[in-house]
Amino acid sequence: MSVRVRRIYASPEPGDGLRVLVDRLWPRGVAKDVAQVDEWPKALTPSTELRRWYHAGEGGYAEFRRRYEAELAAPEAAELLDGLRESARGGPVTLLTASKTPEESHAAVLAELLKD
Repeated sequence: MSVRVRRIYASPEPGDGLRVLVDRLWPRGVAKDVAQVDEWPKALTPSTELRRWYHAGEGGYAEFRRRYEAELAAPEAAELLDGLRESARGGPVTLLTASKTPEESHAAVLAELLKD
């Protein structure tokens, strides 16, 4: 199963496979036609409250991860996660984010959950 995380500001590559934007808001300065996003499942993104809490520096990555995984257990998010996992079994999936630190973001959490 091939799942990777990339910044949406990087140019699409032939090996990206299914390109999935995992941010709740569309990234600034990125034209939709240039981004070549195949899916944008907003129910898989952290809630606005959780995103603001994390970006305000009120908690660390481990706590953010725990809270985000709890949000992903909600029925709609769990169903979307299962669908994305199934897509990953069929070919490469690239999770796109505008995060400056993708390795400590919700996209990294999603990538790990998809690989499990």
